[in-house]
Amino acid sequence: MELRQLECFVAVAEERSFTRAAARLHIVQSTVSATIAALEKELASPLLVRTTRQVSLTDAGLELLPKARVALDAVRDARDVVHAVRGGLRGTLRIGTMSSLGLIDLAALLGRFHRDHPEVSVRLATAASCGGSPELITALAEGRLDLAFVSIPGQCPATARLRHLTSVRLDLVVPREHPLAGRGTAAIPDLADEPFIDFPSGYGNRAVTDRAFTAAGVRRHVTIEITDIAAGVDFVRNRLGLALLPRGAVGPDDDLTTLTIADADLDWPISLATPAERTPSAAARAFEQLVDRHLAEHS
Repeated sequence: MELRQLECFVAVAEERSFTRAAARLHIVQSTVSATIAALEKELASPLLVRTTRQVSLTDAGLELLPKARVALDAVRDARDVVHAVRGGLRGTLRIGTMSSLGLIDLAALLGRFHRDHPEVSVRLATAASCGGSPELITALAEGRLDLAFVSIPGQCPATARLRHLTSVRLDLVVPREHPLAGRGTAAIPDLADEPFIDFPSGYGNRAVTDRAFTAAGVRRHVTIEITDIAAGVDFVRNRLGLALLPRGAVGPDDDLTTLTIADADLDWPISLATPAERTPSAAARAFEQLVDRHLAEHS
């Protein structure tokens, strides 16, 4: 059994596609297919179920997948040790992120990390393309990400370790002519029957707002779902509804007013997630340390 065979198998298993696996590994699809076929022949067992629409794992494939990831992680760790002796980090760091991180300047973090470790290639996946924080957690558990900035209000998932980084208050954003606009604060009952613009279920900020309305016993009507905070501001500006958005999302604006909700817990938590059952790479550990320094400098 060769490492290249395991790399191809894990890529196909995670991508659920030979085409996407080939693109990820920068090889042609026929090579991926031939490599998987050779592995199945060597193990005398089918590992994948191939249909015209998708690829799934057989029982044998499901058993092999975690072992294959462990083997590849061990090889990665061996490379990290050698690179450390030679005086630098190399490899690929895959980071998942939400569309907004409050006071955390992701672009500045990535720029600083690149200057410190120019031989590490960084790949970024956003929650908007992955389906929110729960999907980022799934990608971590499946080995498709090394780290992720997530918002998971409530119980920590068993598949990840969460380090709380910061919290951002959600404020109510309304058009300037709205009846609440002249007040500095509002309460959840004031918002009954209002049309709302919010993120889809599964996003951390949506979970925070849903929990606040449920606790107050107030039914909320979400009429438009978004995956970008700037879009939420634009939709409120065009009188399509109200929104609870992270504090600071709206700058000085003659057309909009921001109010504090005084009677609810609307703190949106932001955490750095790592896989619970995998050892982080040297590059991942270096990025975690950089996040710590960034927060300490901006606290």
